[in-house]
Amino acid sequence: MAVLLEDIVKSVEHLLKLISKTSQEQTYVDPTLDPVLLVPGIAGSILNAVDSKTGRTERVWVRILGADHEFRDKLWSRFDPASGKTECLDPDTHIEIPQDRYGLYAIDMLDPDMIIGSECVYYFHDMIVEFIKWGYKEGTTLFGFGYDFRQSNRLQETLDRLAAKLESVYTASGGRKINIISHSMGGLLTKCFMSLHPDCFNFKFLFVVEYESNVICIVFQIFEKYVKSWIAIAAPFQDYKWEHVPLLEIWKKRCDSDGNSTTVLETYPPVEAIPIFMEALSTNQICYSGVDMDMPFNLEILKWANETRKLLSSAKLPEQIKFYNIYGSNYDTPHCVCYGSNEAPVTDLQELPTLQARYIYVDGDGTVPLESAKVSCLNSSLADGLHAVARVGVPGDHRGILCERQVFRILKHWLRADHDPFYNPVNDYVILPTAFEMETTKTKGMEVASLKEEWEIVGDDDEDCTMEKEPLVGSITVARTSGYMSVQEEAHATVTIQSQKDGKKHVELSAVSISASA
Repeated sequence: MAVLLEDIVKSVEHLLKLISKTSQEQTYVDPTLDPVLLVPGIAGSILNAVDSKTGRTERVWVRILGADHEFRDKLWSRFDPASGKTECLDPDTHIEIPQDRYGLYAIDMLDPDMIIGSECVYYFHDMIVEFIKWGYKEGTTLFGFGYDFRQSNRLQETLDRLAAKLESVYTASGGRKINIISHSMGGLLTKCFMSLHPDCFNFKFLFVVEYESNVICIVFQIFEKYVKSWIAIAAPFQDYKWEHVPLLEIWKKRCDSDGNSTTVLETYPPVEAIPIFMEALSTNQICYSGVDMDMPFNLEILKWANETRKLLSSAKLPEQIKFYNIYGSNYDTPHCVCYGSNEAPVTDLQELPTLQARYIYVDGDGTVPLESAKVSCLNSSLADGLHAVARVGVPGDHRGILCERQVFRILKHWLRADHDPFYNPVNDYVILPTAFEMETTKTKGMEVASLKEEWEIVGDDDEDCTMEKEPLVGSITVARTSGYMSVQEEAHATVTIQSQKDGKKHVELSAVSISASA
């Protein structure tokens, strides 16, 4: 009971903060910042269903209250292979994304009706709040791009909207190039867009490409003209060359010619698993408006997806655009799936959708394996296939990584919103030189040099900063003899690290070197 009361108090306090924020003007705006466009991943945009007959609009994603009814009636859909578009089963419904707050409303809090427990429907909310603290302003340097995530990442309608968004952000910010920050599948959408808007010509013109019987209109140089950098967070880039191939495993019972039965574990890599899925879903049905509809494994979707994969694998990053990659780690992430057991093998593949699966886990963010987000160790190829300025791993889960303090500090540095040249995103320290002294004394045949340098390291570890601790002291000794003129050199250094009560660490280096010639 006390926990529930605490949740209520926190929710009311949060609501009061939201009310106060909407009633007050932003106190700090940094005019030197370049604009940022936030691009969400799958299920990361509010979706509104619009009735074509009445014009009535209602939110269907995310909607906690009444979700089941509205989701079934308005959002269930079917893939049309002719157009490559996902169409609502209700012929009178179409999906729109709200554009309030320059696109940020749709990707901020996915169910604005939630008061108690609202954190569960936060998406970019914490990041937006943080950016505003840094001096970003909605509509001038901070924007969002929500989209219908049910659709293919190479659907022309979505790509056209993204192109228009980039142009509008560029104009609204006074002609400043844009920093794109994508999350999860938003990284694949960005990569698709970049692939279909390559840096091939020095002028802008309309070009038509025939792509698997689908005409795709490409406006060259949209990406290059408007984008300054792209920061991908938790993107599932790896798709082909796995070091550890994802597998489907099924325990089955086999009988020999004599009628003797044995249980075996069969494994299927992705391509070989397709017939298994087809059999497992051969009788799959859903009930919509009182009518049973067949929903087997859709080979047309697979065919479309394979073409998208080819497109993604051929993407090239324009030389003038900087790319950064942040990936999550330290979470068990499903990689292979297993059905049945030695004691209870699978006897009918059509039972698979109802069986409890077991998973084999690898390191990742709980959704995207580390190998998919970062690098394949087998051939040292990068999963994203792009030349990155930096790649940084952050302990965090797939969605929660958007709220991680370390991610905020990394973004602040990469976006040059901190004006701190000493921050190191790899170890998340701010290193501030505070003192430097060096003296050299020469006598006949001998040279003595002394050096003293001091730094302060600002981190955010979990140590108790209120207690005095003994300093850490280490020493380094280096000696060598060079052949020319038989010069002998020796250097000795002492490093002292002292934790301070304010959370900082004071580092002092004292070194002496002596060189003498025979």
